[in-house]
Amino acid sequence: MFTQFLNNFWIMTIILLFAGILFAEEKELVLNVGDEAPGFVLNNQDGELWNIKTYLGKKNIVVYFYPAAMTGGCTKQACSYRDAKSDMEGQDIMVVGISGDAVKNLKAFQQAHQLNFNLLSDASGEVARKFGVPLEDGGSIVREIGEDEISLERSYTPNRWTFMIDKQGKIAYKDTDVKAADDSNNILHFFQKTDR
Repeated sequence: MFTQFLNNFWIMTIILLFAGILFAEEKELVLNVGDEAPGFVLNNQDGELWNIKTYLGKKNIVVYFYPAAMTGGCTKQACSYRDAKSDMEGQDIMVVGISGDAVKNLKAFQQAHQLNFNLLSDASGEVARKFGVPLEDGGSIVREIGEDEISLERSYTPNRWTFMIDKQGKIAYKDTDVKAADDSNNILHFFQKTDR
């Protein structure tokens, strides 16, 4: 009787231990201003690896997550960053946009709107999760680019969130209620206001 109790005790202990580990992994990450920015490496629109560590300590880095390439709000947001590039560079700020789009989608997006910064493919959602960005289901859209009609598929859809990482590698700015067309102006205003 005691042996059976002991066996059951150990079985329950193991089950609770595994449940605790699973629960810990499922817990939503919260990344706040002042926290150290997570490291990551992703493919850009040209299929080249882009490693944030290459730029940490050298640039202020805007990392913005957007739902999907070639959609209305995302196009406004990307074009506002394109148009603000010289102002950003004047403040030693570089910009990267991240979505769940495949590399080929990002290349089409870049070419269709002459985007002058890196677009990164986070097809697994791993980087979005590192930043605590909520994810929704993926999807696909069809767009005409020139004379071609292409299908743009994405594995997931991140919420539209923007972060700025300072030269110390810390999160200096976080916006979880981004207005697409105003995003670049808000970053510049924040940067000038804080005199970084």
